[in-house]
Amino acid sequence: MGFDTIIKNGTVVTATDTYRADVAIADGKIAAIGADLESSGVGQSSAKIFDGAGKLVLPGGIDVHTHLDMPFGGTTSADDFETGTRAASFGGTTTLIDFAIQYKGQRLRQAFDTWMSKAASKAVCDYAFHCIMTDVSSGQLSEMNDLVHDGVTSFKLFMAYPGLFMLDDASILKALQTTSKNGGLICMHAENGSAIDVIVQQALAQGKKAPKYHALTRPTTAEAEATARAIALAEMAGAPIYIVHLSCNDALEKVREARDRGLPVYAETCPQYLYLSIENFDAPGFEGAKYVFTPPLREKWHQEKLWNGLKRDHLQVVSTDHCPFCFKEQKELGRDDFTKIPNGGPGVEHRMSLIYSGGVAGGRFSANRFVELVSTTPAKLFGLYPRKGTIGVGSDADLVIFNPGRKHTISAATHHMRVDYSMFEGIQVTGMPDVVMSRGKILVEGDKFLGNAGQGEFLRRATYAPVNG
Repeated sequence: MGFDTIIKNGTVVTATDTYRADVAIADGKIAAIGADLESSGVGQSSAKIFDGAGKLVLPGGIDVHTHLDMPFGGTTSADDFETGTRAASFGGTTTLIDFAIQYKGQRLRQAFDTWMSKAASKAVCDYAFHCIMTDVSSGQLSEMNDLVHDGVTSFKLFMAYPGLFMLDDASILKALQTTSKNGGLICMHAENGSAIDVIVQQALAQGKKAPKYHALTRPTTAEAEATARAIALAEMAGAPIYIVHLSCNDALEKVREARDRGLPVYAETCPQYLYLSIENFDAPGFEGAKYVFTPPLREKWHQEKLWNGLKRDHLQVVSTDHCPFCFKEQKELGRDDFTKIPNGGPGVEHRMSLIYSGGVAGGRFSANRFVELVSTTPAKLFGLYPRKGTIGVGSDADLVIFNPGRKHTISAATHHMRVDYSMFEGIQVTGMPDVVMSRGKILVEGDKFLGNAGQGEFLRRATYAPVNG
């Protein structure tokens, strides 16, 4: 069998190993890893050759938290499944797990079908879905089993946004008891929504309506309390739990304590909490609206605590919570009231470079740990490993030829997300993808996009399996 593509002379980096090798691709899969494959194989003359000298060969990134084409706050997130997956691929991310929203009274299957119709003809890279549950009746609980059987093996619940998404503790416990039996994994938005709502209403009554009050009305204690409560409910149910977009040290300590007790508790953070802080709200005029997302930005000292959490495995994953709203026309809906600013920020394109730059180039952790955080652990937790998340014979050829020395200054002027600003405007990163492949097909080469809308495949996922004990 001939190879379709060979990456030669590169340094292969997985979560556990770093070594010099050639990587050969055939029929969308990694077919061989070894020395000098170009000359040793049969019929290789037609293979496309990439020279990886001086570069890292990484498994494609997996972003398990995005919101594409999502209705929220009277508008819809600015990236659809074509523009969002295209931007992701420019950043080296080749798999997304987005969220299909079940609205109150709907069947879970209806949510799944709706989001499949949004993605199927548009996605340029592979994708899967978590199902957001806003209504947990007996019918929905039994439907969870059906979705798990069909490869939708994770569900997101909210302890925030009363009247919209928030569930009470009884509903959360029932859902966790269901996943403890069917092998699913609950992803939890952990903030005390009832308490926050009181603080928000008090702020509005006092005329405090500027963007900064979005952060000041959502204290770290509200996130820590809900994180602890979510962990306690999961422990009662005998179920694993995954805390999404953890933003502060208070909540991190709750996760660390639970993991130290041996509980199957996992958490992600996002680049915005590692690079930005509440000081960003001091931007002039209404500019602070660019940084309105939930949980909010925290005081700057939390950043190093989160980086340390990534280093020490108190945090296991970096995702983006990519939910872009244009500053003009969308964010401006809340010009006179911070509660009307659509919650969300754009980040899917820059996750890999920001984490490599701050983590590996910044001397905080190894390239292996980087791969673990942005690809391997997400694949393992969400039922995609070893098809995704590693470089091994038989795995999908989702590969990134990554230039560790390439510098880039992030800017809305050059990014590929369909949004008119960047949260990370002006930040210089070290480390950028040169070539990005999805199942052996080249999505990005240099600054050129070579993929096609609709070539991404829906991924049926396996059930939860413990990671790191």
